[in-house]
Amino acid sequence: MLFKPELNETAKAAGERVARVASRARRRTVSITITLLILGGLGYIAWTAMQQKQAANRNARPDLPVPVLAAMPRVQDVPVYLDGVGSVRALNNVLVRSQVDGKLIAVNFTEGQDVKKGDVLGEIDPVLYKAQLDQAVAKKAQDEALLANQRLDLARYQQLAASNAGSKQQADTQRATVAQTEALVNSDQAAIDNAQAMLGYTKIIAPLSGRAGLRQVDQGNIIHASDVTGLVIITQLQPIAVQFSLPQQQIVRVNAASAKGALTVDVFGNDGITVVDSGKLTGIDNQVDPTTGTLKLKAEFPNASFQLWPGQFVNVRLKVETIAKAVVVPSSAVQRGPAGTFSYVIGDGDIVTAKPVVVTQQNETDAVIASGLSASDRVVTTGFANLSDGAKVIVGRDEQTPAADLAPRKKRSSRDGQAKDGQAKDGQAKDGQAKDGQGERRGKKGERGQGEGDQKGQTGPAAGSEQSGGGAKSQP
Repeated sequence: MLFKPELNETAKAAGERVARVASRARRRTVSITITLLILGGLGYIAWTAMQQKQAANRNARPDLPVPVLAAMPRVQDVPVYLDGVGSVRALNNVLVRSQVDGKLIAVNFTEGQDVKKGDVLGEIDPVLYKAQLDQAVAKKAQDEALLANQRLDLARYQQLAASNAGSKQQADTQRATVAQTEALVNSDQAAIDNAQAMLGYTKIIAPLSGRAGLRQVDQGNIIHASDVTGLVIITQLQPIAVQFSLPQQQIVRVNAASAKGALTVDVFGNDGITVVDSGKLTGIDNQVDPTTGTLKLKAEFPNASFQLWPGQFVNVRLKVETIAKAVVVPSSAVQRGPAGTFSYVIGDGDIVTAKPVVVTQQNETDAVIASGLSASDRVVTTGFANLSDGAKVIVGRDEQTPAADLAPRKKRSSRDGQAKDGQAKDGQAKDGQAKDGQGERRGKKGERGQGEGDQKGQTGPAAGSEQSGGGAKSQP
């Protein structure tokens, strides 16, 4: 077997390359490990410094007073209301129909017109009904003439019977004939009355005062008493009624209040705040609706300005009682916790104390306190974010509350901005100076601004921390 030196040299070269690659990998691993250790150490140092700063802030913050707003309770008579939803209904609603058949020859109203009771709304051709009346009158005249003659004959027969010159039977027969004719005359009078009534029905009269709706039949058409649509619908708008519902749990309370006298009912407008009309409760339903568990009530309103319209949905409130000399505080002063409702009361030295309170009723603005507060207590209304029992507060004024900008402010010119910024903060760089061509002055002012900025930066965080802490506490 022959020895080949080329193979030995190739293996040696490959070994050297593997050794170099392994050496580079070890150096890269060591450098990465060292870098990670350095970064971990820096992170630990930063985290430790942050924790120490937060601990210092926590230890210092309780000593800072919390800015709040406060209010004094009011003593006043407070009405108690029950809220409901209802619909407006006409007090009276009449479909005006014709009572006789005939041709409509006149329509005497305008659609949407206010009409009064007794006004003639329409006229039907009266020729046929006038002829029937004349016929009945003539028939009565004929029967009256016959009756007069029969009465004369009765008188003669009675005289003859009294002198025995005539038959008593004939006198009795004539008396019966007279009675029969008298009944016929009465029947004729009834026919005349009926004909007069039918003639009067040719004028369609408004049965009540109200607002006329849209006309259902035009002039010139044949109108019938059996027509379903009728001539027009009259709706009484003044006064007007509102039917609303209350939960069945309020039945006892409403009945007890109504027994003492008439109850006042208010109706709100579309905004749900403005009271558009006030009236009185006129009726309570005699049973609860089993499908909804509510009780129906009816109220009457004068509706002087036509604010209410039939079919309109409205919000209603019913006044059931008045709490005399109640303690009233703003609703924001009442807070809720695990143990119930409470309020922060500011005592001596501006130290707040959490007092449990009992709320009788509450709305968006005011809360009625049954117990827990007196008229001399001063309660916190704004600034609960960092407030706790025993904390010291600073009571501000209502005009100090921040107001939102409704429109963007006017932009200042560059020269005005430079002047104002220079007076307020000399350390801030000015945009107007960047536009000037004076390089030396710009450099000097930049150095001076940087120096002053460094000095202010040393004192800024301490003051800024106090301000930021107070600002956060003032938020409710």
